[in-house]
Amino acid sequence: MEFVRKLPIPKEIREMYPLSEASREKKKIFDAEVARVFSGESDKKILIIGPCSADNEESVMDYCHRLAKVRETVKDKLIIIPRIYTNKPRTTGDGYKGMLHQPDPEKGSDMLAGIIAIRHLHLRVIEETGMFTADEMLYPENYQYLYDLLSYVAIGAHSVENQQHRLVSSGIEIPVGMKNPTGGDISVMLNSVMAAQHAHTFLYRG
Repeated sequence: MEFVRKLPIPKEIREMYPLSEASREKKKIFDAEVARVFSGESDKKILIIGPCSADNEESVMDYCHRLAKVRETVKDKLIIIPRIYTNKPRTTGDGYKGMLHQPDPEKGSDMLAGIIAIRHLHLRVIEETGMFTADEMLYPENYQYLYDLLSYVAIGAHSVENQQHRLVSSGIEIPVGMKNPTGGDISVMLNSVMAAQHAHTFLYRG
């Protein structure tokens, strides 16, 4: 291992790029509405929709502005959460790993710039479209950089069997979606859901 640099703690990044007070209040209302769907109190459906890889800010913004218009026409039946997945698991470990590692795909790795780029992207979607977002929790330690912005967290097929993902999911206050693993075994996904529904004691960022 080679030490590159110490990154700012999540609280410092959140303070550098804060969510507006108005959006914080709207998020409380939105998250409560989402919770009512999952608890069965609302008969609306949740639709988490968007590209599997959000790697270009302007393309994501164009998509979300279009999606916001659609949301207005279906809001009596659907709650739309834009899927902005900013990290990419690689089956062989090789290739582009997403915005966290390379905020500019044409340049080398810069994880500080990546953390800032991801938070900036989610903030733009919220402030410009009024929609609250979903991201995949590929790295559980990094959830704190975004926790005040997200309304849904996804655990992907590469991560759903991982103990740390399951434990951290148990402590997250918004809905966490579990995918079936790359092998397709539904029982693995169900075991992950069950594990995350329990209370746990675990290490997290010290």
